[in-house]
Amino acid sequence: MKALIRPAASLFVALTVVTGVVYPLAVTGVARAVFPQQAAGSLVVENGQTVGSSLIGQNFTDPKFFWGRPSATSPMAYNGQGSGGSNLGPLNPALTDAIKSRIDALRAADPGNEAPVPVDLVTSSASGLDPEISVAAAEYQVARVARLRHLPPEVVEGIVARHVRGRLVGLLGEPRVNVLDLNLALRRMGAS
Repeated sequence: MKALIRPAASLFVALTVVTGVVYPLAVTGVARAVFPQQAAGSLVVENGQTVGSSLIGQNFTDPKFFWGRPSATSPMAYNGQGSGGSNLGPLNPALTDAIKSRIDALRAADPGNEAPVPVDLVTSSASGLDPEISVAAAEYQVARVARLRHLPPEVVEGIVARHVRGRLVGLLGEPRVNVLDLNLALRRMGAS
């Protein structure tokens, strides 16, 4: 029996060191050398202050700002430690109620907007941390943001257009807008 336990324990310790220490340190070192901004969390710094990450959404609720995709994380929205979707199926009444309340909130914030509500403004993603919304979702909010900031809609449309990110390598994904970048651009304008 000792002849079996000793090699098994040695192999266990060796694999623990390799996969639990050496490999993670090597991957972290390569990431920091090749992708330093991403390895540091893609933090967005403005006026010497960290205001967020371009990789994790934030809970913007002020109607003067663009709103991001809803987050289903708990105990608070956009909780990186609680990343995950709601796991509510399409026939679950709780999902239907949540979507209805989100539509109601969008309509209440912009009562004159009769356009169809883009799906990514009322449904959360699988991670619950999406920092970006579709171009349609940003355009849906232009009139509200322009009105509340006392700006011409064309100015806000221009800000959205300047912040559209295209498909990855021209092929993957859909054009999108980072909500934090968009709202920081609005804040820099200083419009009320």
